[in-house]
Amino acid sequence: MTRAYRDGVLVADGFPVAEVSEHLDMPGGLVWVDLCGPSMDELHELAAELGLHELAVEDALSPHQRPKLDRYETHHFLSCHAVHVDVERGDLGETEINAFIGDRWLITVRKNDEFPIEDVEKRWDRSPDLAVHGVGFLLYGLLDVVVDGYFDAIQAFDEYYDEVSDGIFAERPLDPAEQRHWFDMRQAMVRFHRLVVPMREAVSSLMRGAHLSVSEALYPYYQDVYDHVLRASEASDSLRDLVSTIVETNLSLRDYRQNMVMKKVTSWAAIIAVPTLVTGFYGMNVPYPGFGSHWGVALSAALMAVMSFVLYIQFRRRDWL
Repeated sequence: MTRAYRDGVLVADGFPVAEVSEHLDMPGGLVWVDLCGPSMDELHELAAELGLHELAVEDALSPHQRPKLDRYETHHFLSCHAVHVDVERGDLGETEINAFIGDRWLITVRKNDEFPIEDVEKRWDRSPDLAVHGVGFLLYGLLDVVVDGYFDAIQAFDEYYDEVSDGIFAERPLDPAEQRHWFDMRQAMVRFHRLVVPMREAVSSLMRGAHLSVSEALYPYYQDVYDHVLRASEASDSLRDLVSTIVETNLSLRDYRQNMVMKKVTSWAAIIAVPTLVTGFYGMNVPYPGFGSHWGVALSAALMAVMSFVLYIQFRRRDWL
């Protein structure tokens, strides 16, 4: 996808990449090019035309870049990640977005199409008056959409863990599938935290005066993005603490339930041991009081009933049964 602006006015949309130089040759020209999963040859061709640094090109082609901002002689290189949470699968979807930032051009490289770039275009179209500020405006629109996606992910995590918090106090134990889903969501939460926290430094670097693409008029907008990143980072920290608390609470409840079961089993075993003791004593082949008489049977039965009843009452008072 491509766009061309001239003096802050959109003049072309969807033109071939080969026409980038023509639009840049125009006075006041500004160009945006988006590449989704480009090949090495495609990116190197554009790099040769715009003078992209070889290390930045290598980073754009390599997977699993951390969020960062690198400065080169003729341009800057920004790496960030758009995310979405699939609660059903317990997975965090990621789209790595790399951006080459020049004085009059912005090149975005997406690793996959899970991030809808149309949302960024809609964000630009909502504020056409800011287009006069050049590349800084385009970059702000991209970051604004990416960071807004963090709050959608936080809300999904928050709603999920609210349900989990209510579920851990249920009497029924968790089945293995639920425990696996808990683990997957916890791993997704950790990955999300690792992607959000470094964005603070990246956005902060963009706001410093050394970066010429961000004008004073755009500074409040970048400050807003930075505040959102801080909120997302703090929310991810809180969610991590919540997850740890839930895990610890679940383990404590599991130990408590096991102790309750053991107390009940032990109490019933003690009650059953009384008849066993009495019948074992009276079952010996030696004379004993009541041997060979009916009242001996009645006495042994009464002893078993009374002692078992006394133990049952004692255990009930101690809430062991």
